[in-house]
Amino acid sequence: MLEALSKEITLQKDWLKGAPIDTIYFGGGTPSLLSSDELNILLEKLMETFQISNLKECTLEANPDDLTVAYLKNLRNTPVDRLSIGVQSFRDEDLQYMNRAHNAQQSEYALKAAQDNGFSNLTIDLIYGTPGLGDAAWKENIRRMGALDIPHFSAYALTVEEGTALEYAIRKKAATPVDAGQSAEQGLLLMEEAEILGYEQYEISNYCKPDCYALHNTSYWKGTPYLGLGPSAHSFNGENIRQWNVSNNALYIQSILKRTVPFESETLSREQRLNEYIMTSLRTKWGCDLDKIERDWGSAFVQEILKGAAPYIAQEKLTFQERKLTLTRSGRLFADGIASDLFF
Repeated sequence: MLEALSKEITLQKDWLKGAPIDTIYFGGGTPSLLSSDELNILLEKLMETFQISNLKECTLEANPDDLTVAYLKNLRNTPVDRLSIGVQSFRDEDLQYMNRAHNAQQSEYALKAAQDNGFSNLTIDLIYGTPGLGDAAWKENIRRMGALDIPHFSAYALTVEEGTALEYAIRKKAATPVDAGQSAEQGLLLMEEAEILGYEQYEISNYCKPDCYALHNTSYWKGTPYLGLGPSAHSFNGENIRQWNVSNNALYIQSILKRTVPFESETLSREQRLNEYIMTSLRTKWGCDLDKIERDWGSAFVQEILKGAAPYIAQEKLTFQERKLTLTRSGRLFADGIASDLFF
């Protein structure tokens, strides 16, 4: 796999057309299974191939149980300066329900060990809406994170994907189903508690302390071109082309070793590009900029969007100020539905 990734870097050297790279993100699977030497092999290859003289952020996703003191010390010898740790919950009951390999104690140990070894730029994932997670326990989860001085976190309502072990267990009545009403209530509770703790909700699922935005993720929401490497990785040219690699590891390796990137692609229509902008911009605190839409797509589109937005403005789910549409706190619970009603 490492050999194939290194070869794909070379094969994709022209995708970004020489644009400088300022963020790198090692995402799941589980990249914390890689040693620091293996990470450096990939990073050195990237730096040989692309213009990476001013790297601002290099993130590694990690499971809490992988972050031993020895591993963290070795990571300090790589360009990795940010860790995204899959905590999910500080309660063992929730972790057992989600069939996670780690426990709450390991999460706290990993976070403190990371901080003690020079990794102050941390982000964690939290899940709410888990059966058995009462509001008081969810509030305590949020406060526990705040007490650990975590500068950034992402929070998601538990969803049950078809074909997963959890979906099977619920179908066989071996696990409690997810309650959508509970998830909505805990989503509102999250917004309130995060604000009290000094976190800013700058995207539907992402919260940070002042000036601790995730630079890499923010680039996605703002439509910056990006290159994805490895099985299932997605790429975007910043204009109208998306492509994604085959998800099968064996097929990926076989193709790459034959010097062929195994991908599918799509060319986005003008309307699809506008719909994507509406969807991603509405998810952020910066909102949907109608001046940008007028410049890039025309004033007729602006009028249609304002017509579609009017009922949500009246319901106080959207605000319209300085030519920007922005979701209110209650509107954030309906983000996908509101965006789809504004689509062309």
